Amino acid sequence: MKKKIVRFFKNIRNKVAKYISTNRMFLLFVIFALIETILVRRFTIGKSLSYKPIICDLALLVIIGSIGYFLKPVKQYKYFRNWLWIITAICVVNSVYYIFYTSFASFSLIAELALVSSVGDSLVDRFRIIDFIYIIFPVMYIFIHSKLKSGAYYTYVGKVEKGKKMFTGTILVGIIILAFTLVNIKSSDISRLVKQWNREYLVSRFGIILYQGNDLVQSMIPKISSLFGRDAAVKEFKDFYSVETVHNNNKYTDVLKDMNIVFVHMESIQSFLIDLNVNDQEITPTLNWLTRNGLFFDHFYPQISIGTSSDTEFTLNTSLMPANSGTVFVSYNNRKFVAIPQILSDMGYYTFSSHANQSSMWNRNVMHPRLGYQELIFKDQFDIGDDDSDPRWLGLGLNDVDWFLQLEPKLEKIEDEHERYMGTILQLSNHSPFAATPYNKEGYDYFGRLDLTNTYINKKGNEVTDDYLDDTDLGNYLRSAHYGDMALGTFLEYIQNNPDYYNNTVFVFYGDHYAKLAKKEFQYYYNYDTETGSVRREGDDGYVNYDNFANDLNKNTPLIIWTKNQDVMRKLKGVNHNVMGMYDVLPTIGNMMGFSSKYALGHDIYDTKDNNVVIFPSGDFITNKVYYSATTGSYVTIPQADGSMPVIDEDYISNLKEYAEKRLSVSNDIIVFDLIKEDLEEGSQDNGEISGN
Repeated sequence: MKKKIVRFFKNIRNKVAKYISTNRMFLLFVIFALIETILVRRFTIGKSLSYKPIICDLALLVIIGSIGYFLKPVKQYKYFRNWLWIITAICVVNSVYYIFYTSFASFSLIAELALVSSVGDSLVDRFRIIDFIYIIFPVMYIFIHSKLKSGAYYTYVGKVEKGKKMFTGTILVGIIILAFTLVNIKSSDISRLVKQWNREYLVSRFGIILYQGNDLVQSMIPKISSLFGRDAAVKEFKDFYSVETVHNNNKYTDVLKDMNIVFVHMESIQSFLIDLNVNDQEITPTLNWLTRNGLFFDHFYPQISIGTSSDTEFTLNTSLMPANSGTVFVSYNNRKFVAIPQILSDMGYYTFSSHANQSSMWNRNVMHPRLGYQELIFKDQFDIGDDDSDPRWLGLGLNDVDWFLQLEPKLEKIEDEHERYMGTILQLSNHSPFAATPYNKEGYDYFGRLDLTNTYINKKGNEVTDDYLDDTDLGNYLRSAHYGDMALGTFLEYIQNNPDYYNNTVFVFYGDHYAKLAKKEFQYYYNYDTETGSVRREGDDGYVNYDNFANDLNKNTPLIIWTKNQDVMRKLKGVNHNVMGMYDVLPTIGNMMGFSSKYALGHDIYDTKDNNVVIFPSGDFITNKVYYSATTGSYVTIPQADGSMPVIDEDYISNLKEYAEKRLSVSNDIIVFDLIKEDLEEGSQDNGEISGN
């Protein structure tokens, strides 16, 4: 009996040894590629050893590798090598992209690279040496191949390998492994895969390979959308909008009626900057003044996906959500939308937009007219010098100060020639990587250098100066934001001191999105002890637990309505503390100006008040009471004004999840299937859904 057992295990050992000796290139491909997929999670979301994505990646690698057995051994190497390079490229791109966007890359971005080429410096600045560790593996693979080839390995394998049999056995193993990881898949997981809402969750649950394959399928939807799912989408759309929305008048109804309006798009400005002081220096003195002299919404959240600034422009103007796959400005720019510029244009307003970059950036030259902008005042209409060596060039284009100076006479001309107008002007200088500030350019110093050092007395009683924010991303951001705020201050001063213009104009200042700084930057900043020059650790007195929820809650940006018309401003001045999203801008401003849109997914904040819900493309949402993370399925309660903590039950969360998913689904259906165009063509525009007086 003992001999049989020994013989049994010896037989297994021999078979395993033979399998390994004759399948080295397949096994090395799977092992190297699997290590790469583990590393990309380690360098992005940090969940490197979670077994579910590892098993899923392993299964798919085995299935991919099994196809190679249809080829002869020498050609198998090329097949495995090419796939290893593909996996390597996926890992490098996602590793770099995640640092910049805190998300994973999409195939749909390939079509957009030419449109965002001017932000290349931002991407290059985020490169880390570690992001290219993946390249080691295909290089090692090629080296091992050359050694095996010189040793007649392929000749030997060619004599013993049975390709079709190996394919059948290998793919069966891959399918079994895949079934193991998918056996307990939830309906919500399927929904996330189909809708591609939460990329971080998909990678942490299914691995980078399934995510990227799924993304490839999703990125093709704009090309084939008319073939699948249209009937169901139309029914959902009609059912959703069959419920009549009641617009209640409030104290702000028509308060801005017949006024001109200019939206000021403040690049990467977050609300934590307001009233922030470093060494008795105000980081944003202009914004600080505006919050005290305008109508300030201090819990305002952009709702962006991979389209960043373009997503903000789309959501603000249409009150719809960004697309699940790709960006509306690029992938769906031929759709019909009801947007603020178009509504006001129909009401007799002249509409324009201005930016100191080329109009092709984010496809604005196509999409802005689509939204209803009649004039585009972009890079070619400003004196910006011959190239970026000109001191007026700052970061991605003309610096904000010179841009405002050159824009001023153009605005005066618009006011002279048009009775009523609406415009959007987009700041540029405070764009990542936040290193291109005027302090870094010789002969260019509009404002004094912001001192970000800290002075303290050490244990020996000596005075020490610590450049604790110098050369950090957050430090660079503070300097860059300070410059952007100061540039805005020059424009505001011009508006106030110009008695002949803008007396009937209201300005809406909004931060377009958060700065996309790493969480560790804030952890360091909030736990730096200015008294000792040390960094507090967990358990220390005064330690700030800046976790994922704190980071998400910190992504709000300012929204401020202001006019120099004092009669109007007396009616508007104050602070609204309710959570508000970018999709609430159209209904809120529309109530003030006398227009509305049937298709708006947001609400007039003065209707919903403390019951408002802000949905994010990831499926996350926030109310005055709770922030819910769709990635983890967990939530955190938010302290109330009186210091109490709200009591939340599962029904509350469940109802809001359903609320969020419904609106995300309807919004995406509108975009993908061009449902507004169809609805308008059926004559619904005569039924009062889009109105303006």
